[in-house]
Amino acid sequence: MRVRPAKPQDLEVCGALEHSYTTDRVWQMETREENNAMTVAFRIVRLPREVRVAYPYQGEDLLAGWWRRDVFLVAEEEEHIYGYVALTAQPEHKLAWMGDLVVDRPHRRRGIGTTLVRAAAQWGREHGLARIVLAVQTKNYPATRFCRARGLTFSGYSDRYWPSQDIALFFSGSLR
Repeated sequence: MRVRPAKPQDLEVCGALEHSYTTDRVWQMETREENNAMTVAFRIVRLPREVRVAYPYQGEDLLAGWWRRDVFLVAEEEEHIYGYVALTAQPEHKLAWMGDLVVDRPHRRRGIGTTLVRAAAQWGREHGLARIVLAVQTKNYPATRFCRARGLTFSGYSDRYWPSQDIALFFSGSLR
């Protein structure tokens, strides 16, 4: 598997990858305010059945987001693209922001995502950045497990972050 910068003709292929995922668990947020203190907690909840969830961005919105990124990397083998990661540098915060990390659904759990995260981290180091950050839907339990298994730690959340108004969970790690 090799990771390389995307070419314009790769964008159509990347858009055609199967972005959806299935899950049987979600991160559920609970907030409580009492005695001048706000408490926010997340707990993993099992769903009554497995559900398929669409990727938060589709079509033109997905393409427009790619053009705003600083780098767009694809994972390929024998000229077949299996996944991609799109990154933005935030030098004022020393952050490499992974805007998208996608592996084609039939090819997941083969190390492609890990290869893309490593390439993203290398890009961040080459640009003098100190941390890498990825936003994940609370519904995307497979992605939260993936992040944690690769040493990324839960580092915050944002309510109504996605176009669907879902909560984003932020996972980050050191690039040093």
